[in-house]
Formats: sequence, C-alpha cells, structure tokens
Amino acid sequence: MSALTWFPLRTSRKPWCASIGVILFNRLFAFSGVLWSGSVSLPCHSTMKYGAHSYLFSPNWDDSQLDILEHAKEIDLDFFEIGIGDGVNFDHRKTRKEAEKLGLELVISPGGLWPLHCDLSADEKENRAEGLRWHRKAIDQAAELGAIAYAGALYGHPGVVKRRRPPLDEFLRTGEGLHRLAQYGEGKGVKVVIEPMSHFRTHMVNTPDQIMRLVRVADHPNLLVSLDTYHLITEIVDYREAIITVKDSLWGMHMCENNRGVPGSGLVPWETVFATLRKIRFDGYLLFEAYNSSIGDFAFERGMFHNVCSDPAVFVQDGMKFLKQGLARK
Repeated sequence: MSALTWFPLRTSRKPWCASIGVILFNRLFAFSGVLWSGSVSLPCHSTMKYGAHSYLFSPNWDDSQLDILEHAKEIDLDFFEIGIGDGVNFDHRKTRKEAEKLGLELVISPGGLWPLHCDLSADEKENRAEGLRWHRKAIDQAAELGAIAYAGALYGHPGVVKRRRPPLDEFLRTGEGLHRLAQYGEGKGVKVVIEPMSHFRTHMVNTPDQIMRLVRVADHPNLLVSLDTYHLITEIVDYREAIITVKDSLWGMHMCENNRGVPGSGLVPWETVFATLRKIRFDGYLLFEAYNSSIGDFAFERGMFHNVCSDPAVFVQDGMKFLKQGLARK
C-alpha cells in the first residue's frame, strides 16, 4: 500500500465540513454532579475549557478561515489556538471580532516561520536579543487579537537539539529572557505559557522538573506552564508525579495520544491523568493538538506520518467525550 493511500480524497478546501451535521445533533455536556477523590469533595469541572489548535483544520491561518471559528463553537469548543509566524498574515481585527462575537477565547503559538537565530537560549547574546524581540512581536499580535495567552516552547527553538552537556549559565540566561518576556506580556494582558518537549525536539526542557526549575529561575508570576501528554510519553514514567510537580503553575494541557491521535486510542495512562487532575482540582485549559492528515502533505511536512486526524470534527467530538467522561468519574 502506498504511504498516501490512507488519505481520503477531498475536493473541498475545508475537510471539517463533512461532520458538521452530526456534531450539531451530538452536543456534549459536562457531568453536573459532585466528584470525589479519596475523601476530598471536588466540584464538577463546569468551567474546564476545551480548545483546539488551528492545525487540526488548516495549515495556515488567514482571513478566509474565519468560518472555522464558527465551526469550533458549533462543536462546543471554548477557545481556539492559532499558529502564527513570519509567514502567517491575516487581519487581527477580523479574527478578534469574529471570536468575540462567538464567545471564543483565543490563544496563539509559534507554528509558522520562526528564524532559527531568534532563540532565548542561544549561546550568542545577539541571538538571544533577537529572540526576545521576535517573541515580543508575537505578544503584540496576541494583544491585537485579544488573545489570553502566548504559548509554546518559547525558551528555545523546537527542532534545535544540542547534543552536549548544558553550559552552567544556559538556564540562567534563558530564565532572564523569559522573565523579560513574561513582564512584557503582563503589560499587554497576555499570559506567557511554556511547555516541556521531547528530547527529539529540544535539549533544553524535556521534563516537568526542568520546566519548574526554569520557571523558578525566571521568577515572574505571568509565566505559566502547560503539559503535553504526547511529549511526556518519551520523557517520564509517572504522569501523576509529572502533573503534581507543575500543579502550582499549571495553566493548561495538550491532550492527545502518543502518536498525536484522539485521546483514549493509544498508550497514555489516562486514568492516572484524570485522577490527578481531579486531585489538584485543575480547572484550566485542555487543548486538542494534531495536524490535519487529509490536507495534501501537510501532516507529513509537520513530521506526523500517521493518519490520526483526517476529520478534525470527529477528533474533537471523540476526544471531548472521552475526556469529559474520564474527568467525571469518581
């Protein structure tokens, strides 16, 4: 079988449209009872917010994509993350207006063109300065969009893996840059959220322990943490310990499988994840993140070689149902 044969043929440039009718008649609602964890009574997660990344729907955000926001609202999403970069151009006012009309919160993250030398952890001082300037421009975009957060592996540059013993000052200089970035974001009303990534993507921060060390070095209240169940699968052995480690700074989580598939279809120990989120009374942001595998070679170009997101509406519907049921269990 050819590597491409499992991709369904699409004649529409909007592959998510096919399941809209089904989704409209299958609205998902959170469990309205009271949850228990051991002897501690927990409220239901009625304010837990579910979102999706734009890459589930489109390889590049522009002004013609605004109807995706309407679709996101129709499938019961509360927020929407947009991948930005030097090659991503759109009218921020139009996207903001549409999101506000629909009651969708926005988050942005670097996903488009991001020059390699713009790196807060770079050995060269001038490159660290360029990195800070580049990220500040991104925060400016977030403010124009009315976005609540700028999120990602902002401490380094995903794809840059230096196979060496870390220099003694690497965390210190990176923390200094993050402090200044978080301070800048605070002035713009934008949270700065960083996440560990697997050692295949970065040498800087792979574990919850490392991310909290960096948060302490940066020492700014506007710097928060997100965990990604996909990236953690190669870096840790205990998801409970991972979540507990970051609980005081935990803003959100990316929820997908070890192969970026729909939650519940792979190796992630979800019962442990659910129990721990209940234990810490987490009530933040849960994001579905993958790459649409029905749009030409997009998924391949992003390094995802599995057909796990051919229909984003089904991905979100199945994933949200699984997460809500799991989080509602006693």
